[in-house]
This record gives sequence, C-alpha cells and structure tokens, in this order.
Amino acid sequence: MQIDQANADKNIAQAKAEERRAMAVATEQEMKAKAQEARAKVIEAEAQVPQAMAEAFRSGNLGIMDYYRMKNIEADTSMRENIAKPSANPGKPLGE
Repeated sequence: MQIDQANADKNIAQAKAEERRAMAVATEQEMKAKAQEARAKVIEAEAQVPQAMAEAFRSGNLGIMDYYRMKNIEADTSMRENIAKPSANPGKPLGE
C-alpha cells in the first residue's frame, strides 16, 4: 500500500515538473517572439529615418550644419562602441 502511494506521489510530482517545464518552454518562446517583434519595429522605424530627414530638409527644419553635426555624433558613437568592444587578441598592442 505504501509503495503504491509512493508511486502515485512520484507520478504526480513528475507530472507537475513536466507541466512547469512546458510552461517555461512556452514562456521562452513567447519572449523570443516578443524580441523578434521588437526588432521588426526597430527596423521599420529605421527605414523611416531617411524619409523624415528628407522632409526636414525640404521644410527647412534641418539645415546642412545640423546634418553634419548629427553625422559627427554618429561617427563618435561608432568609434566609442568599437573601443568598448573586447579585443580579439587580448594583450597584443595596437599596430603590431
């Protein structure tokens, strides 16, 4: 009788564990889908930037100096991101 109860308890515990595992997998898949959706929104927004800049130039809200200032900031940001990346050859000085 105790063996049967122990087996039943074990089966219940295994079923609950499998349920938790399935929920974790489902949650992970949902998060991946949300991340993909967010990436798609970013790409869509990035595609609208050139159109918005052209409209700003036409309407006079963006001048050539503003444009060059923005490009300079982009270049600075890119440079800082590259400096912050870990080196592929740690310990090797630059220029070698």
